Amino acid sequence: MPSMSPPDAPLGLIAGEGELPKLVARGARAAGRSVAVVALRGCADPALRELADIFRWRGIVQLGRWIRVFKRAGCREVVMAGRVRKARMFAGPRWLQWLQYLPDLTSIRVWYFHARDKRNDTLLGAVADELQRRGLTLVDSTQYCPEALVEAGVLTPVEPSRTVRDAADFAWPLARQIAALDIGQAVAVKEREIIAVEAIEGTDKLIERAGELCPAGGWTLVKVAKPNQDMRFDVPTIGPQTIESLHRARAAGLVVEAGKTILVERDRTLELARKYRIAVIGRGAE
Repeated sequence: MPSMSPPDAPLGLIAGEGELPKLVARGARAAGRSVAVVALRGCADPALRELADIFRWRGIVQLGRWIRVFKRAGCREVVMAGRVRKARMFAGPRWLQWLQYLPDLTSIRVWYFHARDKRNDTLLGAVADELQRRGLTLVDSTQYCPEALVEAGVLTPVEPSRTVRDAADFAWPLARQIAALDIGQAVAVKEREIIAVEAIEGTDKLIERAGELCPAGGWTLVKVAKPNQDMRFDVPTIGPQTIESLHRARAAGLVVEAGKTILVERDRTLELARKYRIAVIGRGAE
């Protein structure tokens, strides 16, 4: 969908971990947009500064301060890109978390009064509503990097084994049910047995756990989008780190949803998959 912002309005970028924020920033600049970055402290890569016209560090639960940066910059549209490791927020007693993260009043209001539960879609939807209320529209996170979406088919020279394909056929509908409940987006499977399910810990920790539970290796990771995936946030993403983690855990295959999964550092990712003989498949939703 084409941008509805004035052509001279900067694009706001809420930047978490990983390469995706850089991908979005480069795409926006290539499209002629200036970029105002709110870099989430402890998450974002400082190298993003080189791609930003305005760059500010802010805390991950300082929504009010994000909004002030974007409003002062003249933004109308905002993109959210990159990981935030939510498990950190449950790593200690609540009073310690408050001292560590220093939430502002806007974040406290959203967390305690606007979000009916603390699942990703609920929280991020409440954030999007608050941004909209303040005149900032959260837009599709892939709008400025559509070329990064995975296409259907086998993406690597490594032909998937029958075992990998069978694992995908078995686990696909189960993974989609889990994703529909907003529990997680990935499962590890071998020989028609679910080894591990992703929850708050994230995909890398799931892969590590699957490797421990299946030391013989040969298992497959199936990662899907939610049935009604909101492309503004929490879009499934894979990259070199995913392949390195799968290699350490002795996985044989990776199956992701075509058209709704972002592939960062494509050439490097697929070269690593070829090197480690990990088959990567983009599969249609149906």
